[in-house]
Formats: sequence, structure tokens, C-alpha cells
Amino acid sequence: MPQLIGALCVSPVLRGSLWMSGAILSFSAMAIAGREVSTNLDTFEIMFYRSLIGFVIVLVFATVSGTKGDIQTERLPLHTIRNICHFTAQNLWFYAITVVPLAQVFAIEFSAPLWALFLSAIILKERLTPSRLLAGLAGFIGILIITRPGTSAMGWAQITPALAAIGFAASAVTTRLLTRTEKITSIMFWLTGMQCIFGLICAGWDMDIALPTAANMPLVTLIAICGVTAHFCLTTALSLAPASIVMPIDFLRLPLIAALGALLYSEALDLYVALGALIIITANYANIRKETRAIK
Repeated sequence: MPQLIGALCVSPVLRGSLWMSGAILSFSAMAIAGREVSTNLDTFEIMFYRSLIGFVIVLVFATVSGTKGDIQTERLPLHTIRNICHFTAQNLWFYAITVVPLAQVFAIEFSAPLWALFLSAIILKERLTPSRLLAGLAGFIGILIITRPGTSAMGWAQITPALAAIGFAASAVTTRLLTRTEKITSIMFWLTGMQCIFGLICAGWDMDIALPTAANMPLVTLIAICGVTAHFCLTTALSLAPASIVMPIDFLRLPLIAALGALLYSEALDLYVALGALIIITANYANIRKETRAIK
């Protein structure tokens, strides 16, 4: 028995799954905290404070780990493009979670990997296979089911999470380009640093930047910490276990956030959201399995 427990504890797949669970909890906590502080701060202010605290965290980590030398300036134009995409997407996401049911936002967000397929073909010149096209089409159908164009439920609010998903996909593709020459410390340094500047400019355009209240400051800090830990957990999970095992675990975010939305905000559990999410998740999972087998 002790040997079995020991084997499970050192299993890369189990450790990868546990790290992925940490990412799920971080993303979910960030969504709840973001909605709570939105009564006091707008999305630009949330992003400014999140990036400012995140920048300090990255600097402390780089100093302690001795990786400050990894911060490079050779690819600043690509860092800028990547961070504009991510900043725009993150602001749209923070806005969406304040006006759209949480389960709907997360369901549409799951289409980001499918958008990344098409952007990878354009930017990275990766081959767009029939299976990838089918996965993308299925994901788009899932979005249409969730948002239901032509109904009274459709509006700008429902479009924002879809635009955020496209922005996250563009950020992911440009990140792939950066990882060919850049270390993670450099990527995270420019991510938090640039987005802190973007947030300051956008939040201060009217010369009126609201300060977090004493009650909100812990939540703002939580948003910043979760933003860093979510991506750290996700990256670590993928380094330990195959994507075909790790990424489907991320789909547990949907039932978790749907339950939290129902519990905390009395949001109804929508059948269309469940059906659309099932199609998007199935399309993602099928594509992940296909791509993993192709690599083998």
C-alpha cells in the first residue's frame, strides 16, 4: 500500500492533473473576484491594478530565482503585439463576466483553441487539416447555439466573450512565436509591464482613476495572484503530462463556474449553454486527441 501511494504521488500524469486543477481554481477565483470588484472599478482599472501587482510578483520571482538576466529586448515589437491582443481580450473578458452569465462566458471562452487553429495557419503557416477545419466549424456552431443570434438574448454583451476568445487565441499564437527565443521570465516581465502601462493609459484617459476600497483591495490582490498562478499552473501541467490528458481537465471549469454562478448570483442553468458547451468541448477534445496521436 505505501508503495502504491508513493507511485501515485510521483506519477507525472497525476501531478500534471493536480497542477491543472490549480489552474481551474485560479481562473474561477479570478472570475468571481473580478465580478465583485466591478462595482467599484471599471475593467481598465482592474487590469491596471492586476498588472501592477503582477509586475511586482514577477520581479520578485525573477530576483529570487536569479532569472532577471533572461529578460531581453530584442523582440519588443512582437511582445507589444502579443500584449495588445491579450490586454484587449482580458478587458473584454472582465467586462463580459459582469454582464453575461458566468457559464456562458466560460463556454464561449473554450472556443479560443479553435480560433488559434486558424490563426496558426495564417501566422505560423501551420497546415490546416480537414480534422482541424471540422473542429473549428463545430466550435463555431457551438458558439451560435450559446449566443442564439436573432433572439432577444443576443447583443453586444454576448459578443464580447467571443471577441475575447479570438484575442486570447491571437495572444497564444504570438506567444508560441516568442517561446522560440524567449524565456518565460522575459515573457511574463513584458506581459505584466506592458499591460500595466496600457491599463494606466486607458484607466487614466479621463483623469479619474478610482482606487480600490479597503474591502476590495484583497480581491484586487487575489485577481493579480490568480492571473499569475493560473498560467504558471497550466504551463507546469503541460510540462508534466500530455496535452490530451491535461487540457480536457480544463473543461471542468464550466460546470464549476455554472454551479458558482447559480449559488452566488442565482444564475439559471441554461440548456442552450450546456448544449453549445458540449459541442465546443467535444470539438476541442477530438482535436487534441487527433493532434497528440499525430505527434506520436
